[in-house]
Amino acid sequence: MTMRKYSAEAIGTFWLTFGGCGSAVIAAGLPNVGIGYLGVALAFGLTVVTMAYAIGHISGCHLNPAVTLGLAAGGRFPTNQILPYIVAQVIGGIVGGGVLYLIASGKAGFDLAGGFASNGYGEHSPGNYSLLACLVAEVVLTAMFLFIIMGATHGKAPAGFAPLAIGLGLTLIHLISIDVTNTSVNPARSTGVAVFAGDWAIQQLWLFWVAPIAGGIMGGSLYRWLSAEPSGEIVGVAPAE
Repeated sequence: MTMRKYSAEAIGTFWLTFGGCGSAVIAAGLPNVGIGYLGVALAFGLTVVTMAYAIGHISGCHLNPAVTLGLAAGGRFPTNQILPYIVAQVIGGIVGGGVLYLIASGKAGFDLAGGFASNGYGEHSPGNYSLLACLVAEVVLTAMFLFIIMGATHGKAPAGFAPLAIGLGLTLIHLISIDVTNTSVNPARSTGVAVFAGDWAIQQLWLFWVAPIAGGIMGGSLYRWLSAEPSGEIVGVAPAE
């Protein structure tokens, strides 16, 4: 049933947003024992690894509008499924952000002024990187993420290892770019927390849709050119009724 694929995408994107952003909001800055950038990067990677094994066979485990569009550009996903997948991902991201907000706001002194793991550029970049630097980082890193996904899920790639390659790829991406943009490469993840942070996070959200989508399409198209052999669509197989 197709609806189960969409539900799987929503649940998976919920987990990515809640787990990844939750590690940044709740655990990254604890005095003395905070997990820091490395811990946050690993948390995002682990959300993808765990969900890829859990729902990859159901929906393909995209969890990201840029991935869905990049796979379509790479000839690995049907275009008529793009919109419902993206809607499901955004819903899952917002629910993940909402649950995180309910938990995080239960602590005395909680303040959204810290950004709530939102992505930003300029004065809202963790390292005060410019708009251009953030744009380039998000485009390039998302392109490479799609390149990894396309290759790891290719029919000639080692079987069973795709989730590890993809999750470790996302971990590396975060290690590179947390200080630049707080790392998006995923419009659904960015939207999921921005709607609760409000203010500048909403104003700057456009970049974290435009850049990852552009990068995703570039990465998917590049891999399609490099390895044109068909290897099946990444859509999973919805369980029968």
